[in-house]
Amino acid sequence: MRHDEEIALRRVSGEACVLAAAARAILLQVAHPMVGRGVAEHSRFTEDPLKRLRGTLDYVYGSSFGTSDESAWIAATVNRVHKHVVGPGYSADDPELQLWVAATLYDSGVRIYELTLGPMPPAMQEEYCRESGRYATQLGCPQDMWPSSVAEFDEYWQRQVDTLEISDDAKRIYRDLMYSRALPWYLRALLPTNRLITAGLLPERIREQYGLAWSPRRERAFRLAMRLTRLTYPWVPRRIRQLPMTFYMRDFRRRYRAYVLSASA
Repeated sequence: MRHDEEIALRRVSGEACVLAAAARAILLQVAHPMVGRGVAEHSRFTEDPLKRLRGTLDYVYGSSFGTSDESAWIAATVNRVHKHVVGPGYSADDPELQLWVAATLYDSGVRIYELTLGPMPPAMQEEYCRESGRYATQLGCPQDMWPSSVAEFDEYWQRQVDTLEISDDAKRIYRDLMYSRALPWYLRALLPTNRLITAGLLPERIREQYGLAWSPRRERAFRLAMRLTRLTYPWVPRRIRQLPMTFYMRDFRRRYRAYVLSASA
């Protein structure tokens, strides 16, 4: 399938609602001890979380909506950064870690999409699963490592979740992320809601290991928030729901054009 034909990947990743699962994906990523160690020792995202968010969205949107050349450029950019992310027992170039990070993006996308827009048709979910493999494979992960079906993915996912043990590194990243003082005040005001949504989206075992506050009252609040979102979000015109993607892709292409001009000078 050609990159410009990846319909399900674009349909899901372009939705603004997917951003609500961003913290979930990050906490699941760093729940893997080697990913957590790499982030703790090499990333400064807690000092400038918005810069880190832009980098992540550059990769997700560039991979999903970019041309073949744009997608290759952002993958090469990420790989250059990853070459320096090495330490005792871990490397950002490790295919197993690339597989896990891509898996959190796919699973989080499915989870929040279905909560806000309803269940994916089976054919769409199979297509989205297959296409999401590019988040790993374009960084060097072998194609045959990515699950070939939703059923195979679900088996891989459950094995991983059942064996993850939250490290002290991951817990520090959680606190820095979910109680950030580096965000502008108007975004810090959203952190309590973000903590509620993130806790509700996480697998129970992982939520408990992180020590996220949860109770019947918080679960009712989470379910109410999701129910209200399900009733209202689908009525928002798609072009409005895709505004974050449109904004980031405009900036992404501006920087890509600047790169092409500088490379040809």
